[in-house]
Amino acid sequence: MNFIDLVKKSLGFEVDENASSNRSDLNGNTKRYTSSSGYSKHNPNFGANTRSRPKFDDVQTIIPEQSFYEIVLIRPKTIDDVNYVVDQVLEEKNPVILDLSFLENQSPANFKLAGDKIKQLRARYGSQALLLSHTEDKNLVILSPSRVKLVKK
Repeated sequence: MNFIDLVKKSLGFEVDENASSNRSDLNGNTKRYTSSSGYSKHNPNFGANTRSRPKFDDVQTIIPEQSFYEIVLIRPKTIDDVNYVVDQVLEEKNPVILDLSFLENQSPANFKLAGDKIKQLRARYGSQALLLSHTEDKNLVILSPSRVKLVKK
């Protein structure tokens, strides 16, 4: 039975149920449509083990306590690059991984200034600094703001 037949039936009109299941296609050929019980003969899994869908009232949204952080890898070549790192840690509250090998090899004076700035970050603002790697090629230090905790294990 289609929608129009259901409306007619609900209004009290008599509906021929056999006529409603016969339909004609564009060429005028009539086709008989079977109900879903006919489909179940061909598909044994039809209607078996149906799962109930969750109600929208039961769905809970999980909101993290903190927003996600961007961890930036920077290879500073000048003291301005080091100042940018300080701004990232203090103002943007993003952890930064520093590769100080270029400053260490090319400009020892700027390397010393970078070390002093890292000490000031730790002393004044409670930032954390952790040496990740110290090799011939790399000198990696991670700096994080005070609200991001670094754990060394």
